[in-house]
Amino acid sequence: MVKKVVVNLFSGVLAGLLFLGGYSLGQSPYAPVHLFGPRLDTPVGARASFAPMWEVWALLPTGLFETNFTNDDLAEGAINGMLAVLNDPNTRYLSPEDEAAAREGFSGELQGIGAEVTMVDDFVTIVSPLEGSPAEAAGLQPGDILLAADGISLVGVDISAAVSYIRGPAGTTVTFLVQRDGEQFSVDIVRDLIRIPSVRGEMLPEGLAYVRLNRFGQNTTEELQTTLDELLAQAPAGLILDLRRNPGGILETAVEVADEFLDGGVVLIERSTRRGEEQYESTDAGRAQLIPMAVLIDEGTASASELVSGALQDRNRAVVIGVTSFGKGTVQTWYQLSNGGGVRITTARWLTPNGRWVSPDGLEPDITVILPETAAENGEWQDTQLEAAVDYLLSSGR
Repeated sequence: MVKKVVVNLFSGVLAGLLFLGGYSLGQSPYAPVHLFGPRLDTPVGARASFAPMWEVWALLPTGLFETNFTNDDLAEGAINGMLAVLNDPNTRYLSPEDEAAAREGFSGELQGIGAEVTMVDDFVTIVSPLEGSPAEAAGLQPGDILLAADGISLVGVDISAAVSYIRGPAGTTVTFLVQRDGEQFSVDIVRDLIRIPSVRGEMLPEGLAYVRLNRFGQNTTEELQTTLDELLAQAPAGLILDLRRNPGGILETAVEVADEFLDGGVVLIERSTRRGEEQYESTDAGRAQLIPMAVLIDEGTASASELVSGALQDRNRAVVIGVTSFGKGTVQTWYQLSNGGGVRITTARWLTPNGRWVSPDGLEPDITVILPETAAENGEWQDTQLEAAVDYLLSSGR
C-alpha cells in the first residue's frame, strides 16, 4: 500500500537533508491521504520491462555462494536503483527509520547533531547547522564536507546510509572527519535531544525589531504571529527578518510567513508537468505589511527561506542583504510506503513572483555583505550583515 502525503518543498532544503540528525527534505508531513490500494502484481503495461528484475530476484537465493541478505534488502536496493536512474538528488527513498525521523523533524524535537546536509558530488555536505544545535556549537559551517563518522567513510555512501551513521540517541558522541577549504580535521559532537522554537524575536537597541526564523515547521506561522504581535506593540522603526542558515521546510508555511509581510498578490509560481502553472497568493491580513523591512540571507538560506526572500525581493517589499543563497527551487511530494518507509519525489519547480528560478545558482542579495572570517581585535565577532541591515533601515527611512 502506498499513501500520498500532501505536499511540498526543502526541506527542505534541498537534496537529501539531515534535520537535527534526522533525515528530512523540508517538505510537508501532512496526514497521509489514501491514494493507492495494495498492488499484488506488476501492472500489465510494465510486466515485460520488469520481468528481468523478477527473474534476477528468483535466481539470487539459489545462485549465490553466500546468501546473507533479506528480501527487504533486495527491495530497498531495487527502489534506490529505480530512483537513481532519475538523476535527481531530491528524489529518494527513506528507510522506515529515516521516514520516522523526518516526520519528527517538523515538531521541533529531535535527537541528533542538528545539521541539514545534502549530497554534493558523492560528498555529504553541510547545508546549515541549526541554531542552538550541537553541530553549531561544534563549529560546523555551511559547505563543510563530512568525510567519515566514527571512522566509517561517508564518501559515495547513499544519503540514507550516511544518516544512519550520523544520527543517534541523545548523549552519545560521534566523531567526524571534516573537510573545509581543502583541509581536514576531526571534531567530536555529542548528540542531543533538541527542542528549538522556529522563531525568535527581540528589539534591537536602535529601535528596530529583529525576527530570526531557523526553519519552516508546523508551528512556525503561529510562533511568528505571536512574535510579531509582541514586537510591533513596541512601535519599532523597522524590521529585520533573519533567514540565514535557514534550510527551509513546509511550502505552505513559507507562503503563510510571506503573507505576514505582503498585502496581497503573488508569493510564488509553481510549475509541474501534470498541473501546469499555479500561483500561490498572499492575503491582505498580514501583521507587518507596511513596516520598513530588510531580509538577511547567506549560503545556508535554502528552499522555503529562498522562497520568502525571493517573494519579498520581487515585490519590492524588503531589501535583501548578505551573500548568495543556497539555490534549491524544486518541490517534493512525500509518499508513505507500506513498510513504514517513504519516498520523496520531485513534482514541480517553484519560481519567484517575477518568474526567477533559484536553482542552482541561488538568490542574489540586493546588497552584498560578506561576514568577517575572524573576530575583531577585541575578540568579539562582528555581524557585518546585521549591521548593514540596521544602517540601511535607519538611513533609508523605508
